[in-house]
Amino acid sequence: MEELRYRGKKREGRHRDTWDPFQLNPVGAEKEKKQRCLLVAQYIVAVLVGLAVLASAVVAKGSLLILSVLSSPKSLRDSKDQQFYMLMLMFCLVFPNVLVFLKSLWRCAFKTFVPPNMKTMAMICVIESLVSLGTSVLVLIVMPQFDILTNLFISGGVCIVSAVLQIVYRLQKETWKILFPICSLLLTTAGYCLLGMDYYVREASHVDRQKKDCFYYVGLGIFSSLLISFCWWENTMQAKNRMQKTLSELETFKDFVFVISSILRILVIGAVYLIYHKVMINSIKWSDFNLAGKDGDILQIGLVLFFLQAFCSAACHWFGVVACKINAVRMSFALPLCCTGPTVLGLGLVLFLTQTQKFDASNSEGILEFCANLHLLKNKNTTNVALFEMTRSICRTSLNSYYFQWPFAMLVLEGVCMWGGFVTCTYYVWKIKVQRIERTSQLFVRRLYESAFIDLSLLLNTKMKLPKAQTNENQDELQSVVIYLCATMWHETYDEMLKILTSMFRLDRYRGDPKEEHKDSFDFESHIFVDDAFMTQKETGKRLVNEYVEDLIHVVTEVYRVFTNKEPDDVSIIETPYGGRLMFVLPEGNMLYVHLKDKSRIRNKKRWSQIMYMYYLLGWKGYITKNPQKMPRMDTSRESLISMDGEIFLLPQYDNDNKRRFISDDNTYILALDGDTDFHPKAVVLLVDRLRMYYNVGAACGRIHPTGMGPMVWYQKFEYAVGHWLQKTAEHVFGSVLCSPGCFSLFRGSALMDDNILKKYTTTATRGAEYVQYDQGEDRWLCTLLLQQGWRVEYNAASDAYTNSPQEFKEFYNQRRRWGPSTLANTLDLLHSGKETVKRNQSISSLYIFYQMFTVGSSILGPASVTLMVGGAFQFIFKMDGAIAIVVACVPPVFYIIICFATKANTQITVAAVMSVLYAFLMTASFFSIIGDMVVQGTFLTPTGVFLVSMSIMYMVTAILHPEEFGLIIYGLMYFICIPSGYLLLTIYSLVNMNNVSWGTRESKEEGEQKKSQSILCNKNCRLCCCDMKIQITQEAKNPMLQQIAGLAIQKAPLLQITNHETKPQAASNPEPQTKLETTTEKVAELKNPPADKNKKAPLNDKDDSSINSDDEKKSISSDSSDSSDDDYDDFMNGDLEEMEDIPVSDWVEPVKEEFLKKLTYFNMKRNLQAQIRYTLRNKNQEDVCEDLILMLTDTLNIRLSNTGPEDILEQAEIDELQHELTNQARHILKNNKMMKLEKRVKRAIEKTLSAPQVQRLDESERDFWEKLIDRYLTPINDSEEHKRRVGKELKSLRNKSVFLYFIINVLWVVATFFLQLIGNDIISIKIPKFSAEKNVTEYLKVEPLSLMFLFSFAVLLLVQFLAMLYHRVYTLIHVVSYRGTEKNYKEKEPEDEEEDPTFENQYAVSLHSEDFQL
Repeated sequence: MEELRYRGKKREGRHRDTWDPFQLNPVGAEKEKKQRCLLVAQYIVAVLVGLAVLASAVVAKGSLLILSVLSSPKSLRDSKDQQFYMLMLMFCLVFPNVLVFLKSLWRCAFKTFVPPNMKTMAMICVIESLVSLGTSVLVLIVMPQFDILTNLFISGGVCIVSAVLQIVYRLQKETWKILFPICSLLLTTAGYCLLGMDYYVREASHVDRQKKDCFYYVGLGIFSSLLISFCWWENTMQAKNRMQKTLSELETFKDFVFVISSILRILVIGAVYLIYHKVMINSIKWSDFNLAGKDGDILQIGLVLFFLQAFCSAACHWFGVVACKINAVRMSFALPLCCTGPTVLGLGLVLFLTQTQKFDASNSEGILEFCANLHLLKNKNTTNVALFEMTRSICRTSLNSYYFQWPFAMLVLEGVCMWGGFVTCTYYVWKIKVQRIERTSQLFVRRLYESAFIDLSLLLNTKMKLPKAQTNENQDELQSVVIYLCATMWHETYDEMLKILTSMFRLDRYRGDPKEEHKDSFDFESHIFVDDAFMTQKETGKRLVNEYVEDLIHVVTEVYRVFTNKEPDDVSIIETPYGGRLMFVLPEGNMLYVHLKDKSRIRNKKRWSQIMYMYYLLGWKGYITKNPQKMPRMDTSRESLISMDGEIFLLPQYDNDNKRRFISDDNTYILALDGDTDFHPKAVVLLVDRLRMYYNVGAACGRIHPTGMGPMVWYQKFEYAVGHWLQKTAEHVFGSVLCSPGCFSLFRGSALMDDNILKKYTTTATRGAEYVQYDQGEDRWLCTLLLQQGWRVEYNAASDAYTNSPQEFKEFYNQRRRWGPSTLANTLDLLHSGKETVKRNQSISSLYIFYQMFTVGSSILGPASVTLMVGGAFQFIFKMDGAIAIVVACVPPVFYIIICFATKANTQITVAAVMSVLYAFLMTASFFSIIGDMVVQGTFLTPTGVFLVSMSIMYMVTAILHPEEFGLIIYGLMYFICIPSGYLLLTIYSLVNMNNVSWGTRESKEEGEQKKSQSILCNKNCRLCCCDMKIQITQEAKNPMLQQIAGLAIQKAPLLQITNHETKPQAASNPEPQTKLETTTEKVAELKNPPADKNKKAPLNDKDDSSINSDDEKKSISSDSSDSSDDDYDDFMNGDLEEMEDIPVSDWVEPVKEEFLKKLTYFNMKRNLQAQIRYTLRNKNQEDVCEDLILMLTDTLNIRLSNTGPEDILEQAEIDELQHELTNQARHILKNNKMMKLEKRVKRAIEKTLSAPQVQRLDESERDFWEKLIDRYLTPINDSEEHKRRVGKELKSLRNKSVFLYFIINVLWVVATFFLQLIGNDIISIKIPKFSAEKNVTEYLKVEPLSLMFLFSFAVLLLVQFLAMLYHRVYTLIHVVSYRGTEKNYKEKEPEDEEEDPTFENQYAVSLHSEDFQL
């Protein structure tokens, strides 16, 4: 209700000033808010992860301590029990090494293998062997000799070497922080001293018959702890940048090193176990390991403790990584791990105090009597073995001393010292800063964790100084990146343009003023490339922008109004060699460029637009940023291109190029968009995270959601969902995504600039196969080039984007007719180069190539599989014989193949639509027939039953795991009944029409009409008519002879004269330049136009004019005479205006400029002035003076323009006079309010309100770049008829080969199934047992082996994809939680007061003074 009233109030305010107060309000234009529920959810997840870390660490540590107690020779267990528990203790040490071995072996076998440096490898192996020796000695030899409390405390000593190295290398940023490692060293040393003193007192007081050999174990324990502490030597070295060569070498072949070192560690652990327990004390008897019968309890306890320790230590490591990735280092990582030891101690004491009364049957009066009576309970079956031995171990401490018990305080003090030692040693973890989804290798030094000391291992393994994500100087901050948003438009509707512009304005609002720092550290520019942007006006022959550009201008203006309540402030119009450019400054100061492509000057279609912006943004802009002297100088005569607050600073278009100087190509990204894509800033930031964190990622794509209405959209919604849920996640997890869709994908600049990528992407298709691979699916081909060159393509499921999908059956089929053959061609190209790609690309393995071969084979057999499924439906519904049902099912596909070869495309699509409806009815019947078959058979364990049930369960679970998209499961039934249309008829249509390489979608209706009208050209002033002649007479013809025949003289475009003083607004009442036309030209114009219309301004667009044919390959494009200049006229103008600087403009410039001059109407000026003042004085302490200014200036405007209509445009003289009056009025108000320091800001706000769009000249160096780029790569294609015939033959030959291959493979599959049906199930079949409850017998279902094999293979493929989806879901959740924790808070910032003569500086050392802008 409040929102309705608010909108009504705003509308009433507009209605006072104009009769047209109504406006659009695009969905998503409202300001984003940080949702509290998501913030609460983020804290809940952090707490849960922290609890998981604590719980798993406590269980892992507790299990190891209990195993060490049970295996102790001083326990009350039999020797048989002790040696089994000792074996489990050894397995606990081996388990993490086995995990590392398997993972590293996988990477070495199926990823890139780098031969190791033997010297470095030998050093690593020696260190790893020593560490493994120390771990095995401490755990397998020393700990069983000690009590459980000593074992809990002694593990804290493994940090001593790390503390020493921190002191030696002085790693602390602040000098005083060296006290932390010093304290750690002192506390650990004191702990070791107290350990020795404690055992000295025990031996002297004969506690638990302690012998003098305990001192050997104390010394051995201290020595082994020192050996273990060498495990994290690399942490200190990388923090101090020591041994860089060794560490960098190690990074290249670390997988192989981990394979060898893990084997060595396992061998060392086994050797220590055998040497000590078999050779030295001979406690191992192999016959005792036969645990059966009454020894089952021992087996159960040992295995449970082993699995608890192994699983919980691995889980603790994983949850610790998750805690760091979600930016919860303190709460969910450091705090739980530091509390692990005290928590274990506390739980142990609670159990000791609460449960030991069960062991005290005689109600002992003291601890001595209690401990003395424990041996009586040794053989009782009701005794909890683990708890009993834990209690018995506590009785081995000084508490059980007959002389004095105060030495137990030394044991407590020892624990405090050891715990304080490792906490102070790892103090840096509490201050560490991590980026979102930080790589595990950048969080931790080693891939291996020490399961015996899981808490200490994770803390000591955390890098003391996080390395930069590749080239970042400040390692605690994000890299600064530049993002170029590049949208390609081709005949988009008004609503579609509204989506992409709203998304760009949202990102501008999220980023904020580019002069200020942003927490996500990115800057961006928006570029829109409009294909087919011009038309030729019928009446005058002028080259003007077409209706699509007109709509785009209206959309930009409308969205600007919605976001700022005013018109665009700063608009520039620039003529370029490829057509034209419109330049806007978005509300927050970021740039928007609209590139208008004239297809008579530059190639159209999406791939060439991509090449255009890649060369411009990566090639040209990268070149001038590396050569600052090449940068165009700033036009100091203009101060309008600034952000809405009116502050003077380096103009945005130059500021972005200046920032690019300090950003490498690795951190330069291109966001490829379609003209109808709708996205939010979150989606862009999540994709940036992927490229920012992982250097080898060349591209990343998001989750694409099709939008629209109707059955075809419903089908595509579920199809897209399944494709992203299962297929794309499987590609991401097992290898690399094969296609990053061009509607929403982020590309790394250095990846696109790599060899054999952008250069090869410019290849013009000359052969039939190239037309299919290069031009029908340019996005997939670009990704194929990236993969073949070694780059990885990733998928982020949380990055959502929405794009329009085909809503008509014909449009859908034509779109997939392009996609299908292109997908197959690029996948086969990748498989063909599989060996080389595996060598170059670390993300692609031989197994992944095999996986893709399997998926390609499945897709090729799709038509046959659908045909057999239809045959099964016939068999069950109509009670047909299996062989006859297959024959009947083959008739419709064969019929449609004949139709496709014999008729035109429109007829083929019509027939396919009718057959799709019939198939839908059949699939509905088939669905119920499968259910009926399961009921009849009494089991679902039939091939079709298992397939249906498993698919339903899998899709349901998958949808549940995507809660925001769960509703899409409703469209699953639509998808199911359309399977024959999508996998059978569409495949046939795509293959048979492979020779058709036209786009097929978004074609303009006028194109066909124009071709028909081109054969006739009549002039009512002469009675000459040329009809059906061999000479082509088109609207673009400039042949003088044909012009004379038609009686039409083309008027040349005059030159627009602009002087240095023309930075002020142009007069709107006479926007066209005053020119002196030649007498003959005037006469011709009078013949063409009636006198009454002589001075009428040219319209921005002629809606009735037919567009130029967009197919450059089928029609030659002649030059437009309006683009050329009349030399005589130029000489005349130059002679008349020798002192002026001439900027020649084309016919399209003035109508576009007139559209933006509507800003100077009374209604728009009033609204703009109010918005400018409010934004300029948005500080809270400026509210009063702001309202005074708005009130008084609005009154001045009302009085001054009282006789002006709301839609009238003011003259230049009126604007100058109005500006002077408003400025004086504002100065008077500010003086009365004693706020004169704001005078300059208010004055600039008034100037911006009254500023007009500017016509600018393109920099000469950039013009030269465009001319050379067009000449080299983007010259419009004009193929000869011979070339077209040759390519047509090649395409038909390729089509025939592909159809034949598909046909043969599918026929062989169908024929094999047919003959198996013909032979009968009794001869060749697989029997599936089925128990019949009624007959009380076991019956058998007979299934053909071929069908069962195919279903089994398909089920395995789906299961693999399902598991990949589960893995991907977890890491998507981690990324989302991490983002929500660092999401921007949309609070209004209060600008600081401006000084009288300010100097503005940015982080890139550009300093400008106000004097720099003086004329």
